[in-house]
Amino acid sequence: MVAVTDKTEKRLTIQTGEIAEDTTTIRSLDWDRDRFDIEFGLQNGTTYNSFLIRGEQTALVDTSHEKFRQLYFDTLTGLINPTDIDYLIVSHTEPDHSGLIKDLLQISPEITVVASKVAIQFLEDLVHQPFKRKIVKNGDRLDLGNGHEIEFVIAPNLHWPDTIFSFDHKTQILYTCDAFGMHYCSDSTFDDDLKTIEADFHYYYECLMGPNARSVLSALKRMGELPAVKMVATGHGPLLFHNVEELIGRYRKWSQTQNKAENTIGIFYVSEYGYSDRLAQSVINGINKTGVAVEVVDLGSGIDLQELRELVGRCTGIVIGMPPVSGNSSIQAALSTVLGSAKEKQAIGIFETGGGDDEPIDPLLTKFRNLGLVTVFPEIRIKQTPTENTYKQCEEAGTDLGQWVTRDRSIKAMKSLSADLDKALGRLSGGLYIITAQKGEVSSAMLASWVSQASFKPIGLSIAVAKDRAIESLMQVGDRFVLNVLEEGNYQTLMRHFLKRFAPGADRFEGIRTQKAENGAPILADALAYMECEVQSRMDCGDHWAVYSTVYAGRVSKLESLTAVHHRKVGNHY
Repeated sequence: MVAVTDKTEKRLTIQTGEIAEDTTTIRSLDWDRDRFDIEFGLQNGTTYNSFLIRGEQTALVDTSHEKFRQLYFDTLTGLINPTDIDYLIVSHTEPDHSGLIKDLLQISPEITVVASKVAIQFLEDLVHQPFKRKIVKNGDRLDLGNGHEIEFVIAPNLHWPDTIFSFDHKTQILYTCDAFGMHYCSDSTFDDDLKTIEADFHYYYECLMGPNARSVLSALKRMGELPAVKMVATGHGPLLFHNVEELIGRYRKWSQTQNKAENTIGIFYVSEYGYSDRLAQSVINGINKTGVAVEVVDLGSGIDLQELRELVGRCTGIVIGMPPVSGNSSIQAALSTVLGSAKEKQAIGIFETGGGDDEPIDPLLTKFRNLGLVTVFPEIRIKQTPTENTYKQCEEAGTDLGQWVTRDRSIKAMKSLSADLDKALGRLSGGLYIITAQKGEVSSAMLASWVSQASFKPIGLSIAVAKDRAIESLMQVGDRFVLNVLEEGNYQTLMRHFLKRFAPGADRFEGIRTQKAENGAPILADALAYMECEVQSRMDCGDHWAVYSTVYAGRVSKLESLTAVHHRKVGNHY
């Protein structure tokens, strides 16, 4: 069954289907979503998956995003009277899966909510009404009858602190919410074509699961105690049926590699406080651009202090999201353990989480500096609700930190080519350009020379963009930008300005004359020419993305002038 919002344009649709005995999926297909949070660019939309299990009693596993409210409940009531649902299993409380819980409980207040202790605490703040609840721990079971006995696996930090998996012993389906999912929207309920989805599967892992590699391995170990898993019913994208062993194996391999990484940055914060989850995720996304492993620790989750000491000891960088002053004793003990385990020459970065009662930054920062730690990015202070620029500042801070801890590796890579090859590569020349982009409140720019026309019909060009460039987040598929062409003999001022290393969140256009393009991006007034472009596709080229874009507008200011040309001496670094 499929329900559609608009017959002429697929934007929000619902797909249902029987995936096993007594088991129905309700997949909310978000075809055109191009961002997940501010920094997670999507090329293929996403889905929010919900499941109905009917035994002698009935359980609903997760709901959907609030944007699907009418579609979801029209579909659900077509399958079952909501008052006949006995249990709502909440895999975790992130809004894209829990956005309709309050509505469901208003329709059917007798439903018992089944979730982890942390999830129940979050839900109390979310629904603002009394509700029946059943808190489950690892290994607990819920018998729905007719063989549908649900066993729960605690999987914190995948990727929220309250996550649980649910395993139906009758159908051997494991419901995993975010884990093993992907942001990929299609009519295919299952992973029919591995080649088509594997890039999105890996990208999703890198963005959301890689920073929690240690938690992934812990969850995999618990999963190993279950009978064989025949299907993984994920919260996003197609369900895993044809490639279950292969894709679970990839999670294990990637997480083991992350866990043994040469450089690791530890992110320490209290997930349920302030805006810490979103801010920390932005820092993580910035670090991920540099290829550095990330370990995320919720100081409020009761982590073993010896394990915490060992983690801090092996980190090359540490990021602290300031916990509340009035935090409980276990949070304060964990923070003290981080401080006591830090060592000289580790990198340190601190951000406030904006809960209104953060621990003061300056005394803690002074203690770290006195221990010999190096402050890599200016402390990020949150005095009001974070904006898009705030999250972009956090992302850029994470990238700066990742670049700092890999500086020795980068220098070694520069020296790795033979002198002859290095000099030969240096003879490849290119023009000089400045790319400018704006999306919402966030703007950015970069100097570029790896630019080339790529097609006539449509008019298209390709640009190589390093993965750790700040502007990379604004050059996802569908994003628009301006390519500014620099003028021979009149480019030094602009080149020097945009070659500067900007502090995280700094205005890259301060002191530069600009005007606004139709797509909203800045046009440089002193450029020789400009072209307005839209990203059509991106190809992974190792440490760069090859970004193919179509050109739909442009203008030259001086017809007699030539493009500035960049000649390099060596070919293995800028």
